[in-house]
Amino acid sequence: MATLRERLAEEVPLVAVSFGDEDAERDAARARDGRVDVAELRVDWYASTRPDHALRQVRPFAGVPTLATVRAKDEGGYWAGDEPERLRLYEALMPEVDAVDVELASAEIRPGVVAAARAHGTLVILSHHDFTATPSAAHLDTLAEEGFAAGADLVKVSTMAHGPEDVRTLTEFTLRHQHRGVIVIAMGAEGAASRLMLPVLGSRITYSAIGGRPAPGQLPFEETVRLLELFSPRFARRRSGD
Repeated sequence: MATLRERLAEEVPLVAVSFGDEDAERDAARARDGRVDVAELRVDWYASTRPDHALRQVRPFAGVPTLATVRAKDEGGYWAGDEPERLRLYEALMPEVDAVDVELASAEIRPGVVAAARAHGTLVILSHHDFTATPSAAHLDTLAEEGFAAGADLVKVSTMAHGPEDVRTLTEFTLRHQHRGVIVIAMGAEGAASRLMLPVLGSRITYSAIGGRPAPGQLPFEETVRLLELFSPRFARRRSGD
């Protein structure tokens, strides 16, 4: 199976699925059987966030492109520890995963996460989540500039959509920045179509669910793959060639 870096270089939409630690062996088998493009390991969901426990959950996914996320509560996550502890956890995970996701706003640990990632050749996603609204186009552009200036390989923007205008704003943002490496999601029922449309237009990863805890507006993995195969010939060719 190609690495995440190799997959991203193809500039074909990738489908991620988020997993906790309920049964890592089972979930890794699901990821392999379904040919999941990216297994997002939501370490903040884990029953224990001790590095030794987290690493035991990661290792069954060997051979599957992996993204480790330890999401802060301020942006929808469950992390309950302090920031130095979160940085140490990211550092422990770096040698075992293809990429990490940390919030752009997490200024206390973001530089350390980026530095550790560079040392291990790990990709960095710097992310911004707004569960209440979609900001202006100018603000979105500022987030992209700040993210890439801070060392992001990919900038992720996920905002709540309250209608077509919000989806349009995020679509235009995707088109402006698609060649730089962005992940763009319109959350909520109004934004459900964005999880298919924006990857076709250049957003690099879309997130789906296999059981677990679907995000607002998130589609099941199998349905996401089926519809992307319909709407993206490049995606369909890659799936058929794997």
